[in-house]
Amino acid sequence: MKSKIALLLFFALTAFTLLQTRKITGVVTDENQKPLANVIVMLKNSMISTKTDSLGRYAILIPTYAQTLTFTMPGYATKEAKLGATSTLNVTLTTSRIDLTDALSEHQQVHRKVSGNHVRMEQAMHTFMAPLPQQHRQETENYNPINENGFQVASQTPVTTFSVDVDRASYSNTRRFLNTGQMPPVDAVRIEEMINYFDYNYAEPSGEHPIAVSTELTDSPWNPGLKLLHIGLQAKTVQTKNLPASNLVFLIDVSGSMSDQNKLPLLKQAFKLLVDQLRPQDKISIVVYAGAAGEILKPTPGSEKITIKEALDGLEAGGSTAGGDGIELAYKLAKDNFMKDGNNRVILATDGDFNVGISSEGELQRLIEGKRKEGIFLSIMGFGMGNYKDSHIETLADKGNGNYAYIDNIQEARKEFVQEFGGTLFTIAKDVKIQIEFNPRHVQAYRLIGYENRALKNEEFHDDKKDAGEMGSGHTVTALYEIVPAGDNSPYLSKNDALKYQKTDASDIGKTEEMLTLKIRYKKPDSDKSILFDMPVKNASKPLADCSENLRFGSAVAEFGLLLRNSEFKGQASYRQVIARAKTAFGKDEEGYRSEFVQLVKTAETLDNRKATAQKD
Repeated sequence: MKSKIALLLFFALTAFTLLQTRKITGVVTDENQKPLANVIVMLKNSMISTKTDSLGRYAILIPTYAQTLTFTMPGYATKEAKLGATSTLNVTLTTSRIDLTDALSEHQQVHRKVSGNHVRMEQAMHTFMAPLPQQHRQETENYNPINENGFQVASQTPVTTFSVDVDRASYSNTRRFLNTGQMPPVDAVRIEEMINYFDYNYAEPSGEHPIAVSTELTDSPWNPGLKLLHIGLQAKTVQTKNLPASNLVFLIDVSGSMSDQNKLPLLKQAFKLLVDQLRPQDKISIVVYAGAAGEILKPTPGSEKITIKEALDGLEAGGSTAGGDGIELAYKLAKDNFMKDGNNRVILATDGDFNVGISSEGELQRLIEGKRKEGIFLSIMGFGMGNYKDSHIETLADKGNGNYAYIDNIQEARKEFVQEFGGTLFTIAKDVKIQIEFNPRHVQAYRLIGYENRALKNEEFHDDKKDAGEMGSGHTVTALYEIVPAGDNSPYLSKNDALKYQKTDASDIGKTEEMLTLKIRYKKPDSDKSILFDMPVKNASKPLADCSENLRFGSAVAEFGLLLRNSEFKGQASYRQVIARAKTAFGKDEEGYRSEFVQLVKTAETLDNRKATAQKD
C-alpha cells in the first residue's frame, strides 16, 4: 500500500513539475541591431509559440523543463537558442544565404507545427490563436480583370472623376500569396487598396466638413521627368464612447468549403475580437447559411459577451452554400431591430463561394442596393484560399456601402476589429467622390494610379443617385496621380492632333499658378443630398526627400504594386528603390505594418529573381 502511495506521489510531483511554467522575454534584432517584427518564436519540438511586436519584443510562457527556443523569419537563417536560468533572452538573426525554396518550406513547416490545433500564444499585450495556412491549388480563385489607367491628355480630357476606396483586401491577400512562396495573380493586385492598407498622418478636419484634404507634388521616383501628385483625405475621428449604438448581424458562411483552419476556425477567433469591443448599448445577432439559412443567436446586448462567444464556438462547417437565403434572413433581422440614428450593418464572413440560392450577382446586387437605401449597410470579411472568390465579394461590398477586408491571420482580424473598430463599422461620410480639373497650362497629361474599378463618369459626380465609397471614423484615403508636365516629350504619350475648336486663349486662364482644382462631394450618413467643397492646388513641386513620410511611404507602396503587376508604366521601378524609400518613412509604426511591408518586398524580389533565372535556364 505504501509503495502505491509513493508511486502516486511521484507521478503527482512529476505532473506538477511539468505543469509549472515560466515567462521568457526578449528582443530580436538583425545584424544592424534593428528590431525585427513578426519573427516566429517557438519552443523547440512543441506547438507553443508567439511573434515579436513592432519593436522586436516577445514574451512567451513555457514549461520550466523547456531548454530551447527557435526563431524563424523569411529571409533570415533560423536560429536555435538555449535557455539558461535567466528569464531574458535577446537574439540576433542573420540574413539567410540558403535557397528560398528551402527557406519557405521551413517557414511553412513552422507554421504548420504552430497552428495545427489552434495553439494559444501569448504576446506582450494580448493572447491570440494562430490559424493554419493550408496549401491549396489556386486555379479556382476568381479576380475581376483590371485594365490599368492610361495617360489622359489634359487639353482634351481635363476632368477626371472617381469614388474613394477604403478597402484593404488586396494588400492582405497579396501578403498571403507572398508568405506562401507565390507571386500574386496580377488581377489580385489593386494598387489603391495596397496604398490604403496603411494609416497616414494627415491633419484632422477642423472646419464644417468631416473630411480634410492635403496635397503634395514631387518628382516621380520611377519615371524621371514626370511628377507625382499625392492626395490625402482624413475623416473625422469620433471616440468609441461617442459613436452611435450598433445593430450588427453576423452572417456566417458555414458551408463545406469553410472547413479549413484558415476559414471558419479563424473566423470564430476574429469575430470574438470584435465582440470584445462591443458596448452594452450594441446588439448582435448571428445568422448562418449552408444548405439552408438559420438564426443562431437572437439580438443580444454587447454586455453578454459569453453568450455571444458560446454561439460562435458552436458553429461547424458542412453543406452547400445558400448565400442569398442567408443574406435575406440577415437583412430581415437587421430591419426588425433597426436603430434610428444608429449603425445598422450586416457583416458577412465567407470565402465568396456562393453556389445555392440567389447566386447571380445581379440579383444579389439589387437586394443589397435596396437595403442600403433603407439604411442597412453591408461589410464583407473574406477568408481562405484555393477557391476564394474575390471578384464576387468585392462587387457585393461596393454595393452595400460597406468595406471589404481579407483576413489572412488573427493579426489582421485584430487590425480590423480592434485597432480600427470605429473606421471599420461607423460611417462618417458616404458616397464620397473626387473630381479633378487639370490646367493644361501646367499639365500635359495625367494618370490615376489604381482605382480602375472606382472610375466614374464626369456627370456622375453631380448625380446623388450614383453610389460611391464610404469613409469611417478616422479613415484615411490616399490617391496618387502621375503627371506629364506641359512641354515634356514623354514616351507614354501617343500622337494626337490638336483640337481645332477647343483652344483656350492664354488670357482666359491668365498666368495662374493653379495646377488643378480638386472637388469633393459627400453625404452625411443619414442624408441623400450631397455636399460639395473644392480647393485649388498650385503648381509647387518640391524634392522627394523634402516630402512628408505620407508621400514617401505611399509612393513606395504604389511602386511595389507596379512591379507586382509588371505595369507598362513602371519605368525604372525597382525593389531596391522601394525598400530604400519605405525605410525612410516608417514613422512610429507601433504595430509593425510598415516594417512588415519591407519584408514582403524582399520576399517578392527573391521570388521574382528566381522566376527570371528559371526562365533564362
